[in-house]
Amino acid sequence: MKNLNRRRFIQKTSLGAAATVLSPRLSSGAWVPATQSNQQYMGGFAAAPLPVVRMAFIGVGYRGSRHALQWAEIEGTEIVAICDLYDDLVRKTASECQQIGKGARHQNIATYSGDAMAWKKMLAEIDADAVIISTNWINHAPMAKESMLSGAHTFVEVPLALRLEDLWELVDISEATQKHCMMMENVNYGRDELMYLNLCRQGKIGDLLHGEAAYIHELRWQMEELPRGTGSWRTTHYANRSGNLYPTHGLGPIAQYMNIARGEDLFDHMVSFSTPARGRNLHAKKNYPPEHPWNQFDFKGGDLNTSLIKTQIGRTILVQWDETSPRPYTRLNLIQGTLGTLAGYPTRVAFEGGFEGITDSHHDWIQGEALQKLYEKYEHPLYKRLGLLAEKMGGHGGMDFIMRYRIVECLLQGKPLDQNVYEGCFWSAVTPLSEQSVAENGRSQAFPDFTRGRWQNTDPLAIIN
Repeated sequence: MKNLNRRRFIQKTSLGAAATVLSPRLSSGAWVPATQSNQQYMGGFAAAPLPVVRMAFIGVGYRGSRHALQWAEIEGTEIVAICDLYDDLVRKTASECQQIGKGARHQNIATYSGDAMAWKKMLAEIDADAVIISTNWINHAPMAKESMLSGAHTFVEVPLALRLEDLWELVDISEATQKHCMMMENVNYGRDELMYLNLCRQGKIGDLLHGEAAYIHELRWQMEELPRGTGSWRTTHYANRSGNLYPTHGLGPIAQYMNIARGEDLFDHMVSFSTPARGRNLHAKKNYPPEHPWNQFDFKGGDLNTSLIKTQIGRTILVQWDETSPRPYTRLNLIQGTLGTLAGYPTRVAFEGGFEGITDSHHDWIQGEALQKLYEKYEHPLYKRLGLLAEKMGGHGGMDFIMRYRIVECLLQGKPLDQNVYEGCFWSAVTPLSEQSVAENGRSQAFPDFTRGRWQNTDPLAIIN
């Protein structure tokens, strides 16, 4: 499978033709591409163990360079190639990686830069086990497709892709090449998110009924990032698209609590509404001269998007996104069951009947210093094992390090990844479906089943020791 040619693959699967004729309605409804004989279901898939994980990186700006430097610290890795548009970023990251590991593990790093297609040259020339993609959103899907076709397991920053057609093609290429394609949703590895997963698995809040997920993060300051930086390209998305453009940070943990696409439940359909677009127009007029690029836009994306997902067994999930409004950061991270509720921002928990002398009913939150007893009893084993090291290594409170460590651990030991390609597709699909729903005044949109019905035989994510 390693040498599967992309053109030949597209011809065999007819995906090239399908993408040109699918309407948004068809692609967001019941249409499912046919499975080809060379495809293997990737739910629970375990690749052969690797003696060393040879890693190549596409994009080493703010996020990508941190990926490279922290992965370079983890035993069992070798950084073999780095690619970015900007040569100074490539040289700086390569030099810093070479100094890690006592100067013994990352000495032969091939570098690529200066050309928008340099990443293709890297994939053609470098035999990497894993490719890490940290670029602008529009490049995630094409880079991931080519990375898998080059023979590498592929790890992609959020979101996995922007279009349903691209998500389907990622599924099919992953199945045909038998290469992992994981969206790197780091929030699933946060301390509280891991503990809540443990509590849900132990049945401490009963049958799960409802979740709330969000990415509320005021990021207007990113508009200063010209010509480089996230703001230089994200701003055009905010100007021209209306929907939930960044759903996965809050949604990923909720989906794993509910075992979405893992034997228990599945996203079924959703509706979405956006507020008027005011904040970024006002910000641009207030902070930039009339001739500034941002004052040439009429921002169309609503400041706040609210979406509601209904699952196949009737659960509800509220998903919100707002990177514009002046309010404190939150991911909500709420999961409600028949016996209690776990909530975030601030972290607080309520159980029917209370909890071990701290509360005697569900009318009082367990929060603040009282949470220590909860951590002592229900801390996730993975955090017990890696938490202190993760805090030292850093990265969003340590969740980045745990995610990176687990990826390496799974590849070295030949274990299934904690997040499969289908989960990345379901979580990312909220964006194009929300845009379609907003455009149709809140009309319900059906989720495609990226597993083609096979989710019912997929094991839930285990509580990892």
